[in-house]
This record gives sequence, structure tokens and C-alpha cells, in this order.
Amino acid sequence: MSTATRPAGQATYPGGETGPDGPRGPEGDRTRGSRTSRRGGLRTDRQPLSGELRWISPLALIAIWQLCSVAGILPEDKLAAPSQIVSNGWDLLFHGDLLDALWVSLRRALLGFLLGSAVAISAGLAVGFSRIGDATIDPLMQMVRTIPLFGLVPLFIIWFGISELPKILLVALGVAVPLYLNLVGALRSVDTELYDVADTLRLTPRERLRHVLLPGALPGTLIGLRQALGFAWLALIVAEQINASSGLGFMINNARDAQETDTVVVGLIAYAILGLLTDAIVRRLERRALRWREETA
Repeated sequence: MSTATRPAGQATYPGGETGPDGPRGPEGDRTRGSRTSRRGGLRTDRQPLSGELRWISPLALIAIWQLCSVAGILPEDKLAAPSQIVSNGWDLLFHGDLLDALWVSLRRALLGFLLGSAVAISAGLAVGFSRIGDATIDPLMQMVRTIPLFGLVPLFIIWFGISELPKILLVALGVAVPLYLNLVGALRSVDTELYDVADTLRLTPRERLRHVLLPGALPGTLIGLRQALGFAWLALIVAEQINASSGLGFMINNARDAQETDTVVVGLIAYAILGLLTDAIVRRLERRALRWREETA
């Protein structure tokens, strides 16, 4: 009996044929099956689902909310129906009350953000580039970090009264701490080999800043900027509870006293929209500022 000649490097496997990539019989099927199961096991690098599918759960929640309100399960004095919230929001927008409140709150957040960013960047650069700054400024910033932000409200009222100043200062404090911590951490995490390269190339201080420090510290700083914006809106919500006479917080307080839950929810949604818009602006800025990483990848 003659046997077929097989290419070198291929062996005979029980129950089947051989191919260029291994056995094709039952044994080969089991091997390929086990590999497939391992590839389909517990993983965290899967591609996300399409954006349309991400709207299913929020829309389902709103539908259930509306049904519970219509059926009387959810009383109006506890939480208004989504349809009533939309109608009231449109009325507030049409009559200008919502736009006026948005502008006042946005102005407070912007002033506080600019002040807090200036303090954080100045302190962060002093700590990052100077041992004396590290020894003198960092302990103070760490102490401020551990103080509850909301616990400062009574003290700020005593110091500055109920004017605009304490509201702006609270926002600035909420911005300064996370931005400072991320900036200092980014400066200290710059690869030491880059400094060796800069010494070898004899870069000037300006060239070191442009080619070493700025690319190395910018990603962490931008993360801190996004966190600072989030804290800014949280601090603003508390700050506008200090006897404000205008703004979203004033509108929410009046609605709370009148038990108008629809207006309260409209104010909260306005806060959320402002936060999302500012975060989207920073993310766009981050993509443009870090475009060089994609070009060098």
C-alpha cells in the first residue's frame, strides 16, 4: 500500500487531514475552539457600541418617569413629569428668565475659573521649578486641599458679606486645588531621560520649555483643567445659595420655596448643559493641543 507524500513539517493527526496551518480533524477543531473561547472571554478592550444604542437607557428612563407621573405613582409635588418640565423650560426660555439666570451664573463661573486658574498655575510653576517654592507653597496648598470647600461658606459670609465676591472666591478655590495638583504632578512626571537629552543638545531654557517641559506636562495639565471645570460648577451651585439675588441658584431656591419641582429640574439641567459644553470645549482644545502625539505615533 502506497502512502501519500506530505510536505515537510506537517504531521499526521488522529482522525483527519492536515493543512498548511495545522490539523483539520477533530483535534484541530478542539484546538481552534479553545483559542476562540479564550479570545471571547473576559476582556476590557472591546469596541464600544454605536452611539445610537447609548440613547436607549436614558430614553427608557424618561418614558418610565412619564408613565409613573401620568399614572399618579409619582406625585407632582415630589417630581414633575418630563412633559411638564419641558413645557416650563420653554416658558422660562421664551420669557428670558432662564437666559438671564444662565448669563449671571456663567459670568460667576468664568471669573472664578480665571482667578483659580491664575493661582493654580502660578503656585504650580513655583513648586515645580523651585525647591524653595516646594517647601513653602506646597504645604499650604495641601492644607487647603483637605479643608471642606462647603465648610468655608459661613466664614466667607463673615469675611466678605453676601456680595458677588464670596461666590467668585468659592468657585476659584474649587478650581485652584485640582488644577494645581495635576500641574505639579505633570511637571514631576516628565521623563528624566528627556532632561539628559536636553543637556546633551545644550538646549536653552526657552528650548527646554518648548521641547521638553511643555510636551511632557501638557497632557496631565489638561486633565487637571477638565477636573477643575467640573469642580467649578459644583462650587457654583453651593456659592449661589449664599443669598443670591440672581442666577440659576436663585431661580432654584425660589422654585424650592414654591415647591415648583419642574423649575428646580430645569435649573439642574441648565447646570448640566453648561458643564457639558465647557467640558466639550476643553476636550476639543486637548485634541488640538496634543495633535503632535498622533503625528509622532
